[in-house]
Amino acid sequence: MTVKRSSAAGVCWTLLMGCVFAAHAVTFEVMDGNSTCIKADLNISFSITYNTTNGTSAARFVLPSTAAVGEGSSCGGADVPPELLVSFSTGHTLTLLFSRDTRLYRVATISLQYNLSDTSTFPQSSSPGLLTVMRNVTEIWARLNSTYRCVSPSSISLSPEVNLTFSDVHMEAYMSGANLSTDESVCSADQTVTTAAPTQSPRTTSGPSPTPTPAPLRGNYTLTDHNGTACLLALMGLQLNITHRSRALNQMVSEVVNLQPNRTTASGSCGVTVATLVLTEDLTNLTFTFTLNSTTQKFSLSAVNVSALWPDMTDRFEEGNVSLNFLQCSVGRSYMCSAEQTLSIVPSFSINTFRLQLQPFNVTAGRFSAVEECRVDQENMLIPIIVGVALAGLVLIVLIAYLIGRKRTHAGYQTI
Repeated sequence: MTVKRSSAAGVCWTLLMGCVFAAHAVTFEVMDGNSTCIKADLNISFSITYNTTNGTSAARFVLPSTAAVGEGSSCGGADVPPELLVSFSTGHTLTLLFSRDTRLYRVATISLQYNLSDTSTFPQSSSPGLLTVMRNVTEIWARLNSTYRCVSPSSISLSPEVNLTFSDVHMEAYMSGANLSTDESVCSADQTVTTAAPTQSPRTTSGPSPTPTPAPLRGNYTLTDHNGTACLLALMGLQLNITHRSRALNQMVSEVVNLQPNRTTASGSCGVTVATLVLTEDLTNLTFTFTLNSTTQKFSLSAVNVSALWPDMTDRFEEGNVSLNFLQCSVGRSYMCSAEQTLSIVPSFSINTFRLQLQPFNVTAGRFSAVEECRVDQENMLIPIIVGVALAGLVLIVLIAYLIGRKRTHAGYQTI
């Protein structure tokens, strides 16, 4: 096992009790022989409340550059998960225990053992000795063979007295090579801007307005039948709007997240009257159900279900609606809507679609059929036509008026 240390520019962030300055980041590497299994660049701030002879006090410090990989670190084995144990200062130990499934790995447990006998860190402590706090976490996860990256500060409470703030984290477990993967799993805080949704009367806050989330990339999703023939086609950019309780703020927030096509897998089924498209990105599952009405010979989006567990969520978010009637289109055609449109599923969940084209039934030769445009696109096309016709009419009126005026002028002359 080895540890490498590197310093970085200082970062300052604000906690409840003031500004904590992290002057460096530390790189840790856990090895089994010549193979690296865990590598982590960690920048951590600690805030610990403890009892003193005069009441209580709060110790605030950062992970020092002298921190090292501890003897308890391990790459694990068949039934033993990998573990990163970091020792620092006088008797303090931070432990990250990892777990994995077929797609993802995560930090399953974080524990901290701190030494109240360290008088330089905990002056006037009235309870010397070692204390250990531990918590199972869901915030830190990534795809296998990718690097977890989270530049934004992220606070994790191990107990009412102990809070950790991670910042500028780059980490990978279950590594297949010696270096961090160039493929990154970016935390939600780095992807989106989260704005608080007031639960009572609205409050005015100072400072600049939040930066809008950029439009999502357009994904290409195709389902095939048992013969390998395309039976459902979808081109679209998707943006999810979810209102949930924030773990960090302990209040309801509205979070906007773009679905990343390069990290999203498509599955589902094609039927004669019902087709299902399931999109999965990490811990987000989105299910679209399309229904064909044999009487009207039109199809529509009849149901949407979502299951998501984002880093700032206190619990898994699960919602759905099976009584929808969106995206209506004639059978044998493809539905197209280039304009942004919002599909309101339930009050706490909606979807913004961008540059959408889909065909869940009667796909021929793996290509979209003739398009049937949404009303917004039709209106957007109609407006310039109306303006053009109006301008042409105005020009015609001016020309007629000019010709009439010229004719009357000639009629007023007498021959001499």
